[in-house]
Amino acid sequence: MKKFRFPLRPVAVLRAHRELRARETFAQSVHAYVAAEERLAAARARVAELGRILFAGRSERFLAADAASLFRVYRGECQAEMEAERDSIAAHEAMNLRREEYLEANRHLKIVQKLEEKARASHRAEGQRVEQSALDEFAGYRAARRPVLT
Repeated sequence: MKKFRFPLRPVAVLRAHRELRARETFAQSVHAYVAAEERLAAARARVAELGRILFAGRSERFLAADAASLFRVYRGECQAEMEAERDSIAAHEAMNLRREEYLEANRHLKIVQKLEEKARASHRAEGQRVEQSALDEFAGYRAARRPVLT
């Protein structure tokens, strides 16, 4: 029996490479999203701490210059928090886009893999059929050579 040869093997190789690249870009986007979330959490913590300091300072003696500079810092941190939140949202959207690209590439790869499995099963069944046919023919010759007992 001749060796199995899958005619779509080059397509399978290309799709496997495409799926691997999509998986890698998806992993990078997940890392970027996690980093953006960490930056957002750090910015929120800084804003909360500055807010606590700003409002706790009002119970003591009020110094307008100190309060004004602290409020400017607080506003700057609020602005940084909003930017971090925008970055986090953009990273989340990019991650979802990369996930869809990865899933699509994976589906395309699985299609070719299923085709190869079916082709292998068909090749195997054909080989078994040919082998069984040869065995049947051999058994027929053997039965024909044997004398009939009466």
